[in-house]
Amino acid sequence: MKRKKTIFLTGASGNMGHEGFKQLLHRRDKFNIVALVLPTEKDKQIMSIYENEQGVKIIWGDLTNYDDVIKGVQEADYVLHIGGMVSPAADYLPKLTTQVNLGAVRNIIKAIKNQPNPDEIKLVYIGTVAETGDRNPPIHWGRTGDPIKISIYDNYAITKTIAEREIIESGLKYWVSLRQTGVLYSGMLNNLDPIMFHEPINGVFEWVTARDSGRLLANVCEEEVPEDFWRRIYNIGGGEKYRTTNYEFMQKSFGALGMDVQKVTDLNWFATRNFHGQWYADSDILEDYLQFRNGSADEFIAELKENAPFKMRIAKYVPSIIIKRFIMEPVANKELGTMYWIKNNVTDRITSFFGSKEKWEEIPNWEEYEEMKPSKKAVHLNHGYDETKPKSEFDLGDMKQAAVFRGGECLSESMQKGDLATKLNWRCAFGHKFEASPTLVLLGGHWCPDCLPAPWNYDEEAKRNPFFAQVWYPLHEKDESNSYEESILKDVKR
Repeated sequence: MKRKKTIFLTGASGNMGHEGFKQLLHRRDKFNIVALVLPTEKDKQIMSIYENEQGVKIIWGDLTNYDDVIKGVQEADYVLHIGGMVSPAADYLPKLTTQVNLGAVRNIIKAIKNQPNPDEIKLVYIGTVAETGDRNPPIHWGRTGDPIKISIYDNYAITKTIAEREIIESGLKYWVSLRQTGVLYSGMLNNLDPIMFHEPINGVFEWVTARDSGRLLANVCEEEVPEDFWRRIYNIGGGEKYRTTNYEFMQKSFGALGMDVQKVTDLNWFATRNFHGQWYADSDILEDYLQFRNGSADEFIAELKENAPFKMRIAKYVPSIIIKRFIMEPVANKELGTMYWIKNNVTDRITSFFGSKEKWEEIPNWEEYEEMKPSKKAVHLNHGYDETKPKSEFDLGDMKQAAVFRGGECLSESMQKGDLATKLNWRCAFGHKFEASPTLVLLGGHWCPDCLPAPWNYDEEAKRNPFFAQVWYPLHEKDESNSYEESILKDVKR
């Protein structure tokens, strides 16, 4: 009989992680599960019932505590790192988010390297679509290797991007970064948060369900996954059946509960830019490897309606004006709500999410709204080098070409052909010198760490960096001149 593999799982009490945990439970003939869980009352309620399950070990601990992390990494064959601070909670506590999300990854990398068999341990890191930021139409089709463009104020995305960079450059033999998209889960309408109004109505998402994401986590641990899957970055997406505009998804999900989004909100409550979301031109690649998809966005919405809690099911019996006045409007007026920014003239928030107060005033009412129909034909951005070449043929000429397209220069004088892991020397358009591997730059879309992203100086970046300009000027005026210091990131009371 084959030896059972040990899976170390973080984030087992979260939406994606818990679905992965349940999938692994069904495969205990193959896997032992070790889960590191923060001992909060909520997490204990979810996970303590599994403490006596055969093949399951719960470590009550903290990702930021190395001694807790190494207990899970010891004897692990796979490390599935899903845990950490996520939005919207991360938006309220940026300092804690940094401590948790970066501390966890650094502890995991260190723990793997301190094992007697580091080259045998496979690390799966869950990144985020937020790394590539605002991709509203007409630049709504994206793929890995597109420019990193973290939305202003999004410290969650900053931490996930830096963590991804450290994993790619860690020197570990087996790693993979899977950039997660918007996750559909049964309780997503239970707790309304101002983040719902940060999403532009005309934006897009290629969703995936928590259940399919859990299947992905279990499938990545199977022996059938080939060698060439590793040391790469992928986008997680549900594919064509899960591609929606934000307006379409809001109308269908609200409609499932008997509400009309136009009757319970005002159009100018919704930001017009500076969020994240895209349709993936490359999400089928991950599906080809892991075969995790099932269903459609419409099927999920039908399930959402069927399983909605009582307080949500009775919404259809409440007049829309009551829901708007006493439920939705107070959410929009919370400190992280768009209407709070307008009423209190929070300039940095207004310029980043609307362009200007004047632009906000130009937003029409719902009666004048014309629903956008984004092109369903995938369009690829220019990555600045010959992508038709096999990766085994990439050489210094490709690196120099890519650097020039990013407004910079590859300073290295030699490179072994096809070696995408060894770091090279680069200089960005602002004169910063740094080291980075070809995998990080060409395949991950990363660039200068000194410019990432604070201060957010994107208007100036776009003037000097043609690669970045592709994702900036379609959504911004060329005469804009905004810069946002890191000091804008402050803890906020919920």
